Amino acid sequence: MIINTHSHIYDEAFDADREEVFQRSLEAGVEMLLLPNCDEKTIKPMMEFYEKHSENVRVMMGLHPEEVKEDYKTKLSLIENEIPRICDARNDSGVSVGTRNPLVGIGEIGLDFYWDDTFKKEQIEVLSEQLHWAKELGLPVSIHTRNAFHDMFKVLDHEQDGRLAGVMHCFNGTFDEAKTALSYGFHLGLGGVITYKNCGVKDFLPDIPMERIVLETDDPYLPPVPYRGQRNEPAYIVKTAEKVAEIYGVTTEKIIEQTTKNAKNIFKI
Repeated sequence: MIINTHSHIYDEAFDADREEVFQRSLEAGVEMLLLPNCDEKTIKPMMEFYEKHSENVRVMMGLHPEEVKEDYKTKLSLIENEIPRICDARNDSGVSVGTRNPLVGIGEIGLDFYWDDTFKKEQIEVLSEQLHWAKELGLPVSIHTRNAFHDMFKVLDHEQDGRLAGVMHCFNGTFDEAKTALSYGFHLGLGGVITYKNCGVKDFLPDIPMERIVLETDDPYLPPVPYRGQRNEPAYIVKTAEKVAEIYGVTTEKIIEQTTKNAKNIFKI
């Protein structure tokens, strides 16, 4: 069993063949997809996919840092108000989808100053608010950090009170940044970038305990080699697992076993 801890299979990039993509994922051994939300517009397609495939899907709720603009307070309020309804998700027939809670985390949240930092103050405010949600609900977080580790760690210095846990999604920082993330109690999310020649994480990954990593795709973005340049999809997580296994010098089965165990522990699956 493989748990893909970060997939956007509900994205419009899959509108033409979403079910085929999902079937390829199952055939590759991916038995669970965790879907992080992006903004108020992605809630509906995300939940529609969950309701159709509730045995193999769980969801997260959050506002992506790149979606923090002038209207961020309205977006944040809309997303927060959806959380109780999602916790009572029902299928197309109006029947409650089992006794489990489909919501397993708060995400995708974080800081992103890659293009500009126009809304830096607002991004930090939104991140802090959503970290409060996670602590109040007892949920892990999926954190997006790009060109912002210094500010991210400043926020975590203030917010980490022993109740925060989760994943540093698509981690591509330095060894020191990795050690700092681990010190806050977070796991590192490894995706297709780990297969790229210029990915520095490969150099220090063997020094990161296998108990502190999880696998993800971030599809439709960042496909692993040999699919680079194409649309990414959940099944390609196998290529990431193979590369991680090569780096650690263990079998792919060992990496899958350990990262699945890690994901189950983090997200209480």
